[in-house]
Amino acid sequence: MMATKPKLHYPNGRGRMESVRWVLAAAGVEFDEDFLETKEQLQKLQDGNHLLFQQVPMVEIDGMKLVQTRSILHYIADKHHLFGKDLKERTLIDMYVEGTLDLLELIIMHPFLKPDDQQKEVVNMAQKAIIRYFPVFEKVLRGHGQRFLVGNQLSLADIILLQTILALEEKIPNILSAFPHLQEFTVKISNIPTIKKFLEPGSKRKPPPDDIYVRTVYNIFMP
Repeated sequence: MMATKPKLHYPNGRGRMESVRWVLAAAGVEFDEDFLETKEQLQKLQDGNHLLFQQVPMVEIDGMKLVQTRSILHYIADKHHLFGKDLKERTLIDMYVEGTLDLLELIIMHPFLKPDDQQKEVVNMAQKAIIRYFPVFEKVLRGHGQRFLVGNQLSLADIILLQTILALEEKIPNILSAFPHLQEFTVKISNIPTIKKFLEPGSKRKPPPDDIYVRTVYNIFMP
């Protein structure tokens, strides 16, 4: 019998679930989505004890109901050999991912800021990326001269970094101008067949958040 496809429970937009979509897609795993559109749908999941901490993202996979974005990412990455080959590599990947997710969180929260604050926050995000985060990865890639961040093979760290770079480039197109190794990295990782497919129209990759998505999220999650 065919294994059931993972099912993702989240509103129809990027948010914290988009990283999960990226990793599943990179691993070549097909998945279904059950989009939350109302407070009632969330309440039903909560009342049915489907959400460990009453929160989404929630992913049904391998007979489990996983919550907490990082735990979900770790499970998928480990299962599909995207988490290094030993404890040291895994820890390095995890550190890179944690740092990148801190930057990604700024992008995720951006559409929910007041319009005046949004422009200021773009400047703040660009500065953080250019001063704190990108130099780290530029140096790593320059240092070992390999295509991937860790262990010379695709890992969760590469996938989340690419997701974050592309999301930033939507707002600040020339953000990588001072980082030639990251420019090359972006092109190479984008051309891995499973990722290339995810970046093409018609995939389950979500568009940048718009007003409809922002309103939906407010309606579901705000008291």
